[in-house]
Order: sequence, then structure tokens, then C-alpha cells
Amino acid sequence: MAKKKDEKNELMKTSPLDDRQREILVAIIKIYLETGEPVGSRTISKRLDESLSSATIRIVMSDLEEYGYILKPHTSAGRIPSDKGYRFYVDNLMREKENEIKELHTEFNKRIDKLEDMFKTLVQNIAIDTNYAALIKGPTIKENKIKYTQISNLEEDKILVVVVLEGNVVETTIVEINKILSAKDLLDMSVALNKILSGINFSDVGIDTIKNEIENLNSYKEEIKLIVDSLIKKATTSHNDNNIWTSGANNFFKYKDLVENENISSLVETFEKKQELAKLVDVNNENAQAGLRVYIGDETNVDSMKDCSVITANCDFGNGIKGTIGVVGPKRMDYEKVIKTIGNTVKSMQDGLK
Repeated sequence: MAKKKDEKNELMKTSPLDDRQREILVAIIKIYLETGEPVGSRTISKRLDESLSSATIRIVMSDLEEYGYILKPHTSAGRIPSDKGYRFYVDNLMREKENEIKELHTEFNKRIDKLEDMFKTLVQNIAIDTNYAALIKGPTIKENKIKYTQISNLEEDKILVVVVLEGNVVETTIVEINKILSAKDLLDMSVALNKILSGINFSDVGIDTIKNEIENLNSYKEEIKLIVDSLIKKATTSHNDNNIWTSGANNFFKYKDLVENENISSLVETFEKKQELAKLVDVNNENAQAGLRVYIGDETNVDSMKDCSVITANCDFGNGIKGTIGVVGPKRMDYEKVIKTIGNTVKSMQDGLK
């Protein structure tokens, strides 16, 4: 009889949990993470949506304790998670987040493909309609707000940090920690990091407020500093010229006052290499509240455009995804026509994404 009971207990320890057991275990872990206090049946009963009696919850808790997922401290009637419980929670949490991130990647890539096709068509149309050069700057992650972060072990001395931003943009970075982190360590670090970073712009990761919050941490201060330093580097280097589309640089040669200027080759090169265009667009983004902006001559702060006028406008595609469109031509450009064309383009871009 004793042997059969032992076999049954061993089977219970290795069998998967049913839905009710999983729900109560997750509730225990979440409540304990929030409070740091042993969790009792009445507390769980108040937390769960469905109506379960304290007696039913106590039975389930007894099973979970027997399986090794929770422990009963000697000084309390409540329960706390065991390492096995933490492992169950983290593995399931990571699996859910990984699935969610895969879905976000797929959805975002579809959205970007759609945007790229639209940008290529629109920038060509703007150049044709205006007879000037045109540019479109696509989405940038710098001003997207952080939704949440996820940390997981990669190797013994490395962790993978996944950051999900508004617009379902996913950024990843690998951080060398030089220590082995347990499942509980990863979970606690993720909770701490999310409290600090959730809701802020990706470009603001390095601001003094964030640094002060890290300094006030009681645990994992050095590890989270390393993570934040890596994210700061990611935010500053993720900006590139690959999301700028141009068309109509050949239109510069239609205007005598540009052709006769010795800067014409530099002007065309600016459109080909795009680095200076990125700087111009960044200045516009810093003044996003102004909407439509007109730069004349030296106001562009781009040497090759000192004989040009530039008109730009910011576009909000929704879900935190932003971009900029612009037209570059001689100072004697048809401003009224260009402004009208840009307005129509903004509208068509927004309508095309609905």
C-alpha cells in the first residue's frame, strides 16, 4: 500500500498541472512578487475572477505544495513560490512573451513592407507633381515609447534583452553579465526594469531620472546598469539612412540658378548619400509640434542646400510610428503648390494605412 502511494505521489509530481492548478499557482506567484508576503487562500480568492471557495483553494494549494511548486514558511499559514514554482512561472511567461514577440515581428514586418511600397510610390509621385526633388523618412524607433522588456538567459555570461515599443516595434540587445542568473533573478530584474522603463521614449533611456531610479534599487543595480547602458547604445546607433527614400534629384538640373551654382554636384550627392538628409529630418523631428516647416537657404544647416528651399512635414501613422516627407528645390520654388502637394501626400499616406 505504501509503495502504491509513493508511486502515486511521484506521478503527481511529474504530471502537468490542470488549468485550475496553473491559475492558482500563477496567482500565488504574482501576489508574492507584489507583496513579498506569504499568500493565503483568502487573498487568492479575492484576486481570482471566478468564484472559488477558500476551502477549494486550500486543497489545490496542498497539491501544489506536494508537487513542490510552493512552500509553507514555518511562521505563516500562507505559501511562497519554490524554485520549481518560479521555474514554471518564468518558462510559461517567456513562452508567452516569445510567441507574442514573434507575432509582433511578423505584424510589424508586414506593416513595414506596406509602408516601404507606399513610400517608394509616393516619393516618386511628389517629385513628378512638383518637378523638384522629394524625400520621405520612414519610421524611427527613437521616439517610440517602451511597452515592456523581457530578459532571458542566452549563455552562462550573457543575457538577451528584448524591448517591445509602441507600434509593436521589437528591439533586441545582448548584454554580458559575467555571472549566472537564476530564473528568479531574471524575473525580478524584468519586473524592476519594466517599472523603470515602461512608458518612456526609447531615446530617453539615458536621462538622469532613469539613472537616479537605478541608483535607488536595492537589488540587481549593477546588472540593470549594464542593460540600460546597452539600450542607450542601441538607441543612439539604431538610427541609419536606410529608411530614407528619395526621388527627383535630376530635377535640380532643370533650374538655371542651381545648375550655375558650383554646389550642384554636392547637392546631388547629398540626395545619393542621405546622411545630410537624415540630419535635416532630425531637426524637423525636434520641432514636431510645428508640423509643416519651411527652410530657406542657410536655415537648412546643410551646406549643399544654401541655394535651396526645403519644405518638410511630420506624419503620424498611428501606434507611435512617425515619419517625415520633404521637398527640395530652388528658392524660387512654387511654395503654394508644394505645400498643397505635401498636404495631399500626408492625407493619402494616412488613408493608405487605415
